[in-house]
Amino acid sequence: MTESAKGAAPAPKSGSKDPMHGMTLEMIIVQLEQQFGWEELGRRIKIKCFTDEPSVASSLKFLRRTPWARQKVEALYIRSKRPTKKA
Repeated sequence: MTESAKGAAPAPKSGSKDPMHGMTLEMIIVQLEQQFGWEELGRRIKIKCFTDEPSVASSLKFLRRTPWARQKVEALYIRSKRPTKKA
């Protein structure tokens, strides 16, 4: 057995075109916050967990029990991953 084969995890299959594939809600929130910042997230999606003392923890708690808000966050994430069209 070679050194690289010992304990190596199998390579992930990267055939999915679904931008949500393999993403947790926490990963989505962190990426959106890094891309837009809390202030811009609060402007784009008007929910208190993004505008009033925002944090990943408070956002997770709210979004896990509020399906309509989670749908908006997931839709923003998907839109943010689309390639932009050049004119």
